[in-house]
Amino acid sequence: MRGAVIHAPGDVRFETLDDPRILAPTDAVIRTAVTCVCGSDLWPWRGLDATEAAHPMGHEYVGFVEEVGSEVTAVQPGQFVVGSFATSDNTCANCRNGWQSNCLDREFMSTCQADYVRIPNAQGTLVATDEVPGEEFWPGLLAVSDVMGTGWYAADAAEVRSGSTVVVVGDGAVGLCAVIAAKERGAERIIAMSRHETRQKLALEFGATDIVTERGDEGAARIKEMTGGIGADAVLECVGTAQAMQQALRSARPGGNVGFVGVPHGVAVDGQELFFSHVGLRGGPAPVRRYLPDLIDRVLSGRIDPGKVFDLTLPLEQVAEGYRAMDERRAVKALLKP
Repeated sequence: MRGAVIHAPGDVRFETLDDPRILAPTDAVIRTAVTCVCGSDLWPWRGLDATEAAHPMGHEYVGFVEEVGSEVTAVQPGQFVVGSFATSDNTCANCRNGWQSNCLDREFMSTCQADYVRIPNAQGTLVATDEVPGEEFWPGLLAVSDVMGTGWYAADAAEVRSGSTVVVVGDGAVGLCAVIAAKERGAERIIAMSRHETRQKLALEFGATDIVTERGDEGAARIKEMTGGIGADAVLECVGTAQAMQQALRSARPGGNVGFVGVPHGVAVDGQELFFSHVGLRGGPAPVRRYLPDLIDRVLSGRIDPGKVFDLTLPLEQVAEGYRAMDERRAVKALLKP
């Protein structure tokens, strides 16, 4: 098969790789329908995550089941499936508590920018649709496998409720999907923090009511100004930098919550400042599997369309251009078609 391999910062190549095969009775192999480049893939592309040796890339996927291991009964060959970037058996104590991304048998997907993918823990990870959805739904379902599920978790972790005021820090695909999540959960006011006109327009289309262009302390001060000097009920941090985290914490009101889902890089939280702020903080890898049935239904019913975050479509062999376009902010998110 063919797939993306990163060799060094700025060096992603499309290469011939060994076909995946069943290695454990809990595995499945799928044929990729569509895949994509994630904002978190840009960390190694930019050299901010070390690449010790060449390795495949990609953790977002939807596709058709080709083969299943002997212990997999939840899905069968021919079905169209959606999964999570973090695999889970869906039976351990952590999974039963709703934290499938902290499954005791968790494996993070890392080979999905390819024609075929082996899915560990397939029984608990994959969700099949009732029938093969039309191709117009594939981008939205692909978004559900990570960025929509992650945006939803940001809103869940921050306890977004009906009538609340929400701030979204970050205008990448996760931040934009977090706007969708906040609206779906009933937020009355959604303030998207963005400096990019095309992303601002999409945020407004998804349900944002206000746009703030300031960042850092200036951004937090602007939020306080807009909320009567108090701050937002919920802040969704969808970037992963120290500035974004500080901005999020300082934008929340006393008793408010920050849901952080940006993969942290250089982030340190001042314990004393957090202590006296009375702001709650929760985040981590999103338990996407918990949300999959509901989010799949929302996409297939047309209630939400997170697939709109894909503003660049490329053949899979042009995967490196997808990385470049996102790195240079020429694209929010690149969709790849095998």
